[in-house]
Amino acid sequence: MTYATDESTRQAVKQFRQFDVDTQLALLWFGYLDIKDEILPSGNDNAEIDTANAVYDQILALPKEQQLQAQRDIAGCANSDISRAYTALHSSGKLELWLRLAQGMESNQIITVPSDYELPEETNDFVENIEKLDLEKRIDFMRSVVLEMGAKQ
Repeated sequence: MTYATDESTRQAVKQFRQFDVDTQLALLWFGYLDIKDEILPSGNDNAEIDTANAVYDQILALPKEQQLQAQRDIAGCANSDISRAYTALHSSGKLELWLRLAQGMESNQIITVPSDYELPEETNDFVENIEKLDLEKRIDFMRSVVLEMGAKQ
């Protein structure tokens, strides 16, 4: 299910899916850095957010390399415990988890993208296209890509 509401966002989602899992994770990280000052933390204290926080806590408790593998499993739709827990989340919980993971990366609690990491050259057009989208479309893009991640039944 794609959440994207317009053609430019749908095309960005399609292009994103063509990248390998590690590139997707890096793009999510850089995307977070790009919009983090514009997004508001969810004020919701509902069960879905609590469940997302529980999945985050599971990932946080892992050694750094396993934290990365958990994220790879989710993005790559692997059939792992963490990926299945992610799949069980509703859209708000999935967004909350990725937001928490990015915040954990900023605070060095979650394994980070190496400081010398550079996106592959083949992502240049994709990044240019994303930069042209307004904030609402960027959020639609992020929502669309994270909704489709997780273990496939």
